[in-house]
Amino acid sequence: MFGKGSRLYSIFAMKCPRCHEGDVFETHNPYQKMTAIKETCPHCGLRYEKEMGFFYGAMYVSYMLNIALFVTSVVAYFILLDQYISGTLLMVIYVSLTVILMPVYYRLSRTIWLNFFNSYAPEKRGTK
Repeated sequence: MFGKGSRLYSIFAMKCPRCHEGDVFETHNPYQKMTAIKETCPHCGLRYEKEMGFFYGAMYVSYMLNIALFVTSVVAYFILLDQYISGTLLMVIYVSLTVILMPVYYRLSRTIWLNFFNSYAPEKRGTK
């Protein structure tokens, strides 16, 4: 499920969607150089940003991820924590999580967006 050849591998390992070898971002740590994305894959030469503004669509993916976090937080609150913490504290926790996870969501949304438009092609591995 998470092995090479699956979109999930490319998304969570933040690898090139075409060859699954090259890194999409300059560093592995999302809290360092959060926005530093490579122009092309060092292994297969795939150009990540197809055109100016290509990654604007990743904003919608990021929005979807934040909605998922919010729904999960609210459901967990009503099922597990309703009697222990107040709704105000829940919102403080949610906003804190959103701010802390922003660099992670930024990178995940970009790799998800890249995977919408590129599929795994192992024969392209190593061809620049």
